[in-house]
Amino acid sequence: MFAPISKYMQAGDYESLSAWFADNLELEILGSVNNCTRNQAKLIMKNFFTKYTPKKFTIIHKSGKAPMKYAVGSLTAGGEEFRVILFVKSTSESSYIEQIKISRN
Repeated sequence: MFAPISKYMQAGDYESLSAWFADNLELEILGSVNNCTRNQAKLIMKNFFTKYTPKKFTIIHKSGKAPMKYAVGSLTAGGEEFRVILFVKSTSESSYIEQIKISRN
């Protein structure tokens, strides 16, 4: 499940990434916390990727047990290094991103 998410993070493809968003999710970007809808989150990610153009995204660590799994990744974007934590909840039908945390390394 983290392979397509990683691909979209590296490409800065907020449209495809938002398809993985839960209806309501928490975004914590550079210390700013937002509990938002899928559409609000999409706009926040669009703004982030516009300001920090992604060059590379790598998953460093994956863990957790169903229904909640998480991954820690390293994002190189806009000449800076960021740590990204993705919390994904799985159901029998699909998986959704419940929380994204992005902080500077």
